[in-house]
Amino acid sequence: MAQEAYITGIGQSEVGVRLPRHPLLLTLDAAREAVADAGLTFEQIDGVFSYPGKSHGYLAFSPVGTDEVMEALGIKSKWQMGAMEQPAQLSAIGMAAMAVKQGLCRHVLCFRTVYEAGGMADPETYMAGMGAKTVTGMQQWTSPFWATSAACWTAQYAARHVHRYGMTREQLGQIAINASKNAMANPRARAITKEELTLDKYMSARMISTPLCLYDCDRFSDASTVIIVSAGDALDEVTATPIRVAAMAGSVDRYSWDQVEWPASYDTGPDLWKHTDYTPDDVDCVQFYDGFAFLPLTWLEGLGFCEKGSAHEFVEGGTRIARDGELPMNTSGGQLGSGRLHGFGFAHEAVTQLRKVGGERQIPGDPKVAVATSGGGPLAAALLLARD
Repeated sequence: MAQEAYITGIGQSEVGVRLPRHPLLLTLDAAREAVADAGLTFEQIDGVFSYPGKSHGYLAFSPVGTDEVMEALGIKSKWQMGAMEQPAQLSAIGMAAMAVKQGLCRHVLCFRTVYEAGGMADPETYMAGMGAKTVTGMQQWTSPFWATSAACWTAQYAARHVHRYGMTREQLGQIAINASKNAMANPRARAITKEELTLDKYMSARMISTPLCLYDCDRFSDASTVIIVSAGDALDEVTATPIRVAAMAGSVDRYSWDQVEWPASYDTGPDLWKHTDYTPDDVDCVQFYDGFAFLPLTWLEGLGFCEKGSAHEFVEGGTRIARDGELPMNTSGGQLGSGRLHGFGFAHEAVTQLRKVGGERQIPGDPKVAVATSGGGPLAAALLLARD
């Protein structure tokens, strides 16, 4: 019989830019912190899941595989998985939840390690595949049009909101400004955000792909984040406050899209609520993927926190999404403010807030329900987390 799945441990390495520490060692740092947080030992870990697995063609993007972690930590795993073919980054945590629900594992270690800044300092080792003369996979649909950065196709979605619904840059800028303000309260964000972003500074920044400017884009970072997922009948082995995976959903569109109407978050959002009795009104904070500042707006609309085409009005002025607002957003600083942790940082922060251990950035009250998301454009995944 299926049972509940819980996040029981969280860990994160140092977050920096061009860190000298090897990415496997960053992963082990985060793993040790997460397992200790849960009150477990590595002998009790019997599953290892990751996204997207080791990326041999572009090691900087994902330099560590599940087998390396198992070898380094002496883990004997009953089930492991690392693959790009998932709805989005947080799908790995969702897959781990499925594994413990079905009794395949009791405690699963999930990790995401990035070394894109460090890789730029050693391109021969970490970025050798970037010089290829041919492209495959999703890049075959974008590179011929010089859309080599995701900023290019994300900007197309954002431009649609500008032209159809009247979104202004001042409104869009509230996402980056809020992220900066929250990052200033996050000690792990110091290598990414050193001073608070102002609207004037945002508006004067150079454009990257209209309407996105420099501060609408996250920056390459080096870090590892680890999440421990445990079975409900194994909670007696855990010492930390468990956070239940109350629901999850994901969606993948064709990468060869041509003027697609809505990003995948608009399909994922309604599906998330189909698997739970919770509603948007029950959510105390949201941790929305913000590789680009426009993406949280698609999650606000896709998850039903506001109507389609109105998210820019929802965030205007920044008060609603502030730490003391009606829907605190990206309280760690998100990726814009605390580094491109590629999705896993949002699950880490959601658990931090629900456990009420956020320190200076802790939201007020007694938060019990949070949403964490990952992905943008044609791929998306969401987790609904609850402190019972």
